[in-house]
Amino acid sequence: MADQPDKRNYTLISGEFFADEASQLLMTLIEDKINFHQRNNWSRRERFGEADAASGRRINELRQTKVDLASLIEQAAAAGMKLNISGTIEVTLTPQ
Repeated sequence: MADQPDKRNYTLISGEFFADEASQLLMTLIEDKINFHQRNNWSRRERFGEADAASGRRINELRQTKVDLASLIEQAAAAGMKLNISGTIEVTLTPQ
């Protein structure tokens, strides 16, 4: 029987937030991810003379997520509601 991959979960975000707190938290997280992919893309262009298509797609997805979340947060603020946010990171170790 093959060994099961080593899979671990980490709670990154867990709590109830006012709209302004949720906005700061989520927008910072998304911007950091966008910056990561932009650096990746720049590095690939410098080294190989071509863009990283996967990073380009991910940047577009993250920008859309940012727009969607901003709208949701705005709705919550207008309604005087808080946002319950939970985010878990799942890490699986796999052989190279």
